[in-house]
Amino acid sequence: MAVMGAFHFNEGIPISNSLLLLLLLLLLPAYVSPPLSLPIKPPPFRHSFHKLPHSQNYPLSNPSPAPPLLLLFLLHSGSGTMEHSSLSLLFHLLTLATYVSARPATFLQDFRITWADSHIKQLQGGTAIQLTLDQSSGCGFASKSQYLFGRVSMKIKLIPGDSAGTVTAFYLNSNTDRIRDELDFEFLGNRTGHPYTVQTNVYTRGKGDREQRVNLWFDPAADFHTYSILWNHYHAVFFVDEVPIRVFKNNEARGIPFPKSQPMGVYSTLWEADDWATRGGLEKIDWSKAPFYAYYEDFDIEGCAKPGPESCASNPNNWWEAPAYRQLSAIQARKYRWVRVNHMIYDYCTDKSRYPVTPPECTAGI
Repeated sequence: MAVMGAFHFNEGIPISNSLLLLLLLLLLPAYVSPPLSLPIKPPPFRHSFHKLPHSQNYPLSNPSPAPPLLLLFLLHSGSGTMEHSSLSLLFHLLTLATYVSARPATFLQDFRITWADSHIKQLQGGTAIQLTLDQSSGCGFASKSQYLFGRVSMKIKLIPGDSAGTVTAFYLNSNTDRIRDELDFEFLGNRTGHPYTVQTNVYTRGKGDREQRVNLWFDPAADFHTYSILWNHYHAVFFVDEVPIRVFKNNEARGIPFPKSQPMGVYSTLWEADDWATRGGLEKIDWSKAPFYAYYEDFDIEGCAKPGPESCASNPNNWWEAPAYRQLSAIQARKYRWVRVNHMIYDYCTDKSRYPVTPPECTAGI
């Protein structure tokens, strides 16, 4: 797009807008990391492990340095004039620099190893990690902070080949024992050639036993895939590559507890569970295939960190509380039904041997 007009120093030397914009574009990359987006306001908290997810271009919380003084000098000195559109564009670009992070985070900045540090290896300068399971130990890590509402996601490449008896878990947990809240992803290994199963579970005020199982419709060991949990005042939604596979609605009006008062940390583990994980424990781990490896990258947390401002979690202006996130869209609802019709293999809601009376949350819909 051509920009007309010219800008002048006090000395009267004209500088075309094209040259000024070229200078701006040469200097600005040192202060801004893509992708760019102009927010209405920055979110209360964001930690980004490696890079932004492709679907959400929200700004990071730590601002970039101020724009170069030379650019400010060019904008504010002189007696010349510049077209309004050019000024608007320049100020728009400079504003971006104050909201977009100048560098990505690394694993140890935002997470800590909770057990078996010898079994967790940092890769790519700390922007990715490898978890190891062998006969001596599994391993795990957790976020350094807890959060109340928001969105957490990670990309995982699961154990390839014969992974029967292994569990790779990614979950939120309030760490409050008998009254704990928890939102679980558990990836259950299988024999070579058989599908991976993802089990989700929801604990509210210490009550769990709400398992649902879905066979993944792709090979999660062939490449990285994104697993996310959206948690707001209206529902908790589990996503696989932006496809919703589970919705747990806030039905407190019907007397059903919903996790809304306890902040939760982000956890992940790789461990042995061959007493139940694959075909109810019939398939055991083949330790001749060990060690087993799972890989993580692009870990992203957006939410209200605790301790932090008490007003954050109740702020209706948080992006995850916006109307678009209070229920599934029509497209998401169709994908949700597709998963449940074609890939769900177990639902506690329909297990009459465990629940002769259908649990009340099962009739709430999405």
